[in-house]
Amino acid sequence: MLSSYQPGPGFDELVEPGGQPRPTARGLWRHLTELGLEALVERQRAADREIRSIGVTFQTYDDDAVLDRPWPFDVIPRVLAASEWARVREGLIQRLRALNRFIDDVYHDQRAVRAGVVPADLITGSPNFRPECMGVDPPGGVWAQICGSDLVRGEDGTFYVLEDNLRVPSGVSYVLENRMVAKRVFPELFRSYSIEPVDSYIGSLNALLSSLSPAPGEPTMAVLTPGVHNSAYVEHAFLAQQLGIELVEGSDLVVLEDDTVYMRTVGGLERVDVVYRRIDELFLDPEVFRRDSYVGVPGLMRAWRKGHVAIVSAPGVGIADDKAVYAFVPEIIRYFLGEEPILPNVPTWRCGDPEDCQFVLGHLDALVVKPANESGGYGVVIGPTAGADALALVAQRIEQFPPNWVAQPVLSLSTMPTLCDGAVVPRHVDLRPFALLGPEGAYVTSGGLTRVARSEGSLIVNSSQGGGSKDTWVVDAVLSEPADADVRAGDDAQDPPHDIPKAAVHRSGRGQRIDARELAQ
Repeated sequence: MLSSYQPGPGFDELVEPGGQPRPTARGLWRHLTELGLEALVERQRAADREIRSIGVTFQTYDDDAVLDRPWPFDVIPRVLAASEWARVREGLIQRLRALNRFIDDVYHDQRAVRAGVVPADLITGSPNFRPECMGVDPPGGVWAQICGSDLVRGEDGTFYVLEDNLRVPSGVSYVLENRMVAKRVFPELFRSYSIEPVDSYIGSLNALLSSLSPAPGEPTMAVLTPGVHNSAYVEHAFLAQQLGIELVEGSDLVVLEDDTVYMRTVGGLERVDVVYRRIDELFLDPEVFRRDSYVGVPGLMRAWRKGHVAIVSAPGVGIADDKAVYAFVPEIIRYFLGEEPILPNVPTWRCGDPEDCQFVLGHLDALVVKPANESGGYGVVIGPTAGADALALVAQRIEQFPPNWVAQPVLSLSTMPTLCDGAVVPRHVDLRPFALLGPEGAYVTSGGLTRVARSEGSLIVNSSQGGGSKDTWVVDAVLSEPADADVRAGDDAQDPPHDIPKAAVHRSGRGQRIDARELAQ
């Protein structure tokens, strides 16, 4: 089975160029080889049955109909060394701290603009800039408490940040559920090998939300969802249940004349201290943003500005996960933290810059072109595989409104052995870890959501575009010999995350920008 596996071009996550397993994957490789293809296929069937039985689904839209589909899970896990992951974790925390400093600056003094770190039009011309947030001081100066950054690995094995997702990043429930399924499918590996747990995320998120409460005592917290027709509703319900807090829609909340948020209950109104929003901010409060929103809460912004409720993530954070702002993140890190970026960006051209735009239009067939404010892989055009009609259409759209587009070189994403149609074949993957940042510290998941493109040669890994997922294992030793059977056999023994107090867990630019033109030639 695995002896005949032929990795694709570029970096393979489990296999070295000579065909041998990488040091961290030797034990897994040996186990899968001894298991054999037929047994592995049966394990995949068992995983599929488990996913259906526990109801892990995602939603797609087809001719205006909302369809629930079983979550696509591939049984072969990704393995990362803890020593490598420690550096990635440090880089993600650095990035989230800098982005929060940037957001706070945007809605206060805008020193970064005056210093020439970012151009003024990048802020005032952004569809994600919210003047209604000017002068607000969220708890601890933290605006974006949750970030799901998309990482890709280049041909040399280096991790790059492809984009940051700060507004309503989704997918963390699948990290937890993938692990639950993997432990059912490979119990012998979790008994024998040292695999870092992932379920400490829930305790860390709970501690973070509690720490933001403006009121003394035990806070009342709620997950605000647009409703059952939202594509991430399953995750909203999962997180509310895991956190032990209420799942509410806009109609369940009311803001009274005291500018305080209350929840309607059978026993009467109950004050809400923290709202974990899973709704786009434009629909958050019809008094301030879209007047036609039926899923928001009238007066919520008034309560937030008065400091009577915490909103996670805060309104206005979208200014920092705009793909055009992304190009300046390395310089933002240097300016606000006085540090060199730990994780590199993928070189990016902003079509809002005339020189960059001219270059992009002249090299469309060699670049990946993206809308600056879309997500889910929608609107992405991969130049080398796009036809002449698609390239002509995207050129027309760029010329109509250049600031709405960015471009990047085509990366040879790393591959992984993936079970497809009864064969183990290489497929491209990315990785979405989740970072938390609050007044009391930071936390990053051990690994994250590995997403895999199921079609041969495809670089689109989003589930909405036909992609799948894998469990991600961070191992604190070379996974070549079994560890003691009682070492991290389950997630319950995990220590509290670093920087967040144990008691809190128990409570519950430009600048020196890389000249990427050379890469595209």
